[in-house]
Order: sequence, then C-alpha cells, then structure tokens
Amino acid sequence: MWPVYGHNTAVHLLQRTLPSPLADNSSQRGFGGPRHAYLLVGAQGIGKSTLAQVYAQALLCTEPSDRPCGVCRSCRLIRSGNHPDFRLVAPVDREGAVDRSAGLLRVEQAATIIRDSILSPLEGRYKIFLLQDMQQANESFANKLLKTLEEPPAHVILLLTATERTQLLPTIVSRCQVIEMQPIAPTVIEQALGQHWQAEPKQAQLLARLAGGRLGWAVTQLHNAKFDAERQEQLEALWRLAAANRIQRLAFSEQTAAKGSQPQLFNMLELWTTWWRDVLLAQANCIDACSNIDLREEIARQAAHLSQETVQKYIQTLKRIEGYLHHTTNTRMALDVLLLQLPRIV
Repeated sequence: MWPVYGHNTAVHLLQRTLPSPLADNSSQRGFGGPRHAYLLVGAQGIGKSTLAQVYAQALLCTEPSDRPCGVCRSCRLIRSGNHPDFRLVAPVDREGAVDRSAGLLRVEQAATIIRDSILSPLEGRYKIFLLQDMQQANESFANKLLKTLEEPPAHVILLLTATERTQLLPTIVSRCQVIEMQPIAPTVIEQALGQHWQAEPKQAQLLARLAGGRLGWAVTQLHNAKFDAERQEQLEALWRLAAANRIQRLAFSEQTAAKGSQPQLFNMLELWTTWWRDVLLAQANCIDACSNIDLREEIARQAAHLSQETVQKYIQTLKRIEGYLHHTTNTRMALDVLLLQLPRIV
C-alpha cells in the first residue's frame, strides 16, 4: 500500500510500471516498465509532488516486493531529501532561493539537469528528476530540457508536475505520459487529516470541505496558525463590500492592487468563489453540501436576498476575472470590474 491518500487510479497505473528486480533498465523501457517521462497534472496542493516522490521511492527501493518499503536505506534517503539519485528541481527567484509561488524554472537549472543526467546512478538503477511547477518554466528552460526528453539516457526518469497541460509547450507534453490528478473526496481528506495529522474532528471536516479535493492544501492550512483569522477577515471584507457603495468598493480595489501580492489575491478570489457557490447551493436547498459549514446562517441570509441568476452571473465573473489576472498585469482594472459587479446586500 503506497502512502498516498486518494488518487487510486494514478497509483495503480504507476504501480504497474515498476520493473522486475532482475530486469535491466533498457529491457523494460516501453514494455510495461517505467516510461522515461511522466507529467502529473492537477490543481496546486492536490498531491502531484507527493505521488511523484512516492513513485521515485518505489523505483529506487531495494526491497524485492512491496515497494516502496519505507525502511530500506534508499527509502529513508529519499524521505530525508538526501538520495544521490533523486533530484528535486523547484522554481527559484533571481537569487536562486526556492519560490514556488512567484519563482521560475530557469535555464541554469535545465543545464544542471542535462549535465547530471549523463552521469550514471550512484546507488540505484535510475537517476530520477522531479521537476515541480513546469507551468513556471521560462521558455529557455523548456527548450533546453527538450533534448533530454527526446533522447534520454536509459537510466533517467523525469517526473514533471503542472497545474494544466495547456500551460506547457506542446512539445514537452507530447514527450511525456500524462497523468491527470483528480480531486480527492472530502470524506477521504477528512479521514486523512484526523488519522495522519491528528486534526480535531470539526477542523478536519471544515478543511476537507474547503479544500476542493486538495489534501496538500488542507494540510498546509491545518498547520497555518493564521488561517482562521485570515479566512474570517476576508469573508467579513466581502460582506462589507456587498453593502458598500461604489466609492468604497473602488477604494478596496485600489488598496488590494497596491499590495501586489498575487498569491494572496488568488487566495482571496478562491475563498470568495467558494462563498458564492455556497450561497447558490443554499438557494437550491442544498445547504448541507456547502463548504463553509460553520457559517450556514449567514449563507442562508444572503441566499434569501438574491436571485439565483444574480449569484450565477457573479460566479462566472469571478472565474473570468481570475483568468484575466493570470495573464494580465492590469490588476487594478480587473479588480474594479470584479468589485463593481459584486451583488449588493444591505
């Protein structure tokens, strides 16, 4: 049993590629053994890197059966981040510090991968590279990596992660086996938070509902001491804005745009989208299916003041503006539209 919650289809697919302990690398490549490159696609925090690392652990595990065993030297080295044949490559800032929110995969990193891939493994049968957040690769990185993807040495396996395949060069995608990571059921996330991370029952249930199928997101928020306060602050700001006039709404837009924090902005938009979906669920007499289960009374109150058509249109506006913000630098204009179209509740 792999230490992965949910994603059973992806796990079974990868388990079937584990080579026989007696087979050499070249004899099984393309014949039921591991492919030279995999692209794991799914939302941020859904578990792409976790699954990729467990797969690498299984490929390098020295136990003849039940791989990964979790106790052999190879498994322990990967878990501690010190295996000489496993390399994690993440986006970095200009100074070279890891920054997965705003950093880039840079051409210097691709050059290092190419250089290291030529060398034979030191301990295992493979040399494995986990490339996180390929959607944040600059064009030079992607183009330089293509050579290794086209003609990889027999001992090299590349594991790529990305939020969407459309954000990558088609030439990159075509050289990988794509594995789509599906959202995990809230019940599975709730159980995992309670059993593995010792979350309180009410906290586990709330985070599982808010997670949108992303166990990694839920675990991050479980350990975020500021999560409850920040969530309450953002929701109260939304409620105030729903009763505010145009001048107050535009002032909030100006202040938010001036902060210049894209991760914080997208977190706010995600929370707002979840809130309005809950309002829509309440209007459809499905309030028990809402995500903000601790705020049912406020959800019901707002649902009674608006039409379903109004809420549906604003949810569409939220998704459209979020898409614009991923591709435009004019944050202020996008937020102005979002705030001016916010449904009014007095």
